[in-house]
Amino acid sequence: MKHLSRLAPVLLMLATSMVQAQSAHLGRNLAATCANCHGTNGQARGDSKPLAGVSAEKIVAAIADFKSGAQPATIMHQIAKGYTDDQIQLIAAYFAAQAVKK
Repeated sequence: MKHLSRLAPVLLMLATSMVQAQSAHLGRNLAATCANCHGTNGQARGDSKPLAGVSAEKIVAAIADFKSGAQPATIMHQIAKGYTDDQIQLIAAYFAAQAVKK
């Protein structure tokens, strides 16, 4: 029993780090669906807006505007409605962490 009380904090730390790693991968996986318009890892080409290096707050606000209809769009208003707020946070964090390539 004594060993379990010592092991519990270690197990908790391991579980927390696993959840954080899964969140990072989930953000990348969710963001991959944006590649058709916004380029791989947010490195847009052509007329699409690049998302790489844009602050997470800006991305979250933009998606909220699309979701609410405040920002007109051809397709983004429909796409935005398909994500939960938590998923949007993960996507935004992923793009914000991407380096801008020129």
